[in-house]
Amino acid sequence: MAKNSHIEWTHHTFNPWWGCKKVSAACDNCYAELWAKRMGHQLWGTDAPRRFFSDAHWREPLAWNEEAALAGRRERVFCASMADVFERRADLNPARARLWQLIHNTPNLDWLLLTKRPQNIERLVPWKNDWPANVWLGTSVENQTLAEKRLPFLLKNPAAVRFLSCEPLLGELNLRPWFKKKGLHPIDWVIAGGESGGHSRPMHPDWVVSLLNQCEKFDVPFHFKQWGNWVPADLINEPVRPRILELGNERPITMARVGKKLAGRILEGTTWDGVPLAPLTHA
Repeated sequence: MAKNSHIEWTHHTFNPWWGCKKVSAACDNCYAELWAKRMGHQLWGTDAPRRFFSDAHWREPLAWNEEAALAGRRERVFCASMADVFERRADLNPARARLWQLIHNTPNLDWLLLTKRPQNIERLVPWKNDWPANVWLGTSVENQTLAEKRLPFLLKNPAAVRFLSCEPLLGELNLRPWFKKKGLHPIDWVIAGGESGGHSRPMHPDWVVSLLNQCEKFDVPFHFKQWGNWVPADLINEPVRPRILELGNERPITMARVGKKLAGRILEGTTWDGVPLAPLTHA
C-alpha cells in the first residue's frame, strides 16, 4: 500500500492482500512476485498462502477519503498492485467483502479494480446491475488473444469506468471492434506501456502508436506509462548499444536496453496522460 503512489496513473495504491497465481504471458516476469520474494514472502501459486493485513492498514483509505473531501477533489486508488481482487479462493472472501464495504465508505475515492480474471467479476461482486459510482473496472490485455478472451467479460459490467491496462504490451492490438461494440458497454480508458525489469521483453513502437491512433479516433483517453527497459534508439541522446530487433511480423526496429528511467515515456514527441473524468462528484 502507498499513499502518493509512484504509479503514474493513480494517486494511491491499496492491497487487501498480497499474493496471486500466474495466468498469462504478462505474468511471466511479475514485478509483484519479485518484490514479495525480496521481502521474504513466498506468496505466488495455487497452494501458496496469501498475506493479509492489520486494521491499521485498512484504515488508511478512510484517511485519504477525508483528505480528498476537505480538499474538494477526487483521488484514484489502484487496487491491487500485489494481488488480483478477482482471484477465486475461499480464504480471500472475508477480505474481499471488507473491500466492498471500504469502497462504499470512501465515496471521494475512485477505486481502480484491475484484474486478469474478468470472467470472475460477475460472481464475486455484490453489485449486479447497481454498481457504485466510484468503481472503475479494468482488465489487462497484453496481446490480441487475451483481448478477445477478456474484453467480453469486462465490457458486460456497468461500472462507472471500464479501462484496459496494455502493459506489458507484447503484441499488436486491434481494439477498434470493441470500443463501441453493440450489446456491451464502451471502453473508457486505455493505459499502455512496455516491460521493465531484468528479463524485460521489448515493445515494438508500432504497437503502441497504433493504440494511440485508435484511441484518438474513438475519442478515448490514452495514457502512455513507460517504454520500460527497451526504447527506440533514436529517442536516446546518450551513448548506447543499439540492437536491431525483429518482433513478430513487424518491421525490424533498432532499440536499446537502457533501463526504465532513461527510456522515459515520450511517445510521438510528447507525453500522454489521458484520464477519464470521474462520472460524478460528491460533496
